[in-house]
Amino acid sequence: MNLKTLLWSEDTPSRLLASYHRSTGEIVFPPIPSHSPLADNYVSQVLESEGTVYSYTIIHPSLKSGLQPFTLVYLDLPGPTRLFGRVNSIHRLAVGDLCRVIPDDTYGYAFEFMED
Repeated sequence: MNLKTLLWSEDTPSRLLASYHRSTGEIVFPPIPSHSPLADNYVSQVLESEGTVYSYTIIHPSLKSGLQPFTLVYLDLPGPTRLFGRVNSIHRLAVGDLCRVIPDDTYGYAFEFMED
């Protein structure tokens, strides 16, 4: 099973999946796999696709690595759910900026800055 199948709904447009605990209401991401012994305690839940930046940091890899700087973000989605991931944008972010969750072939998902 690949990341896209595990993490994303079949809806159009696709949205991230999580698991909702039946008795506590806790939302868990990534979703609990159906073969897990815990699966009976959870139901699948589709997450919202847009949220606000809670916090971020810019990573500057060593020059020897040849990698470009990139931004990591905590994104608050309605629900409440907080996701951690990489931003696929060179836009300089600020706390409170809007981002959209998008599929990513390398990481499973990433965030994309949304213009106001």
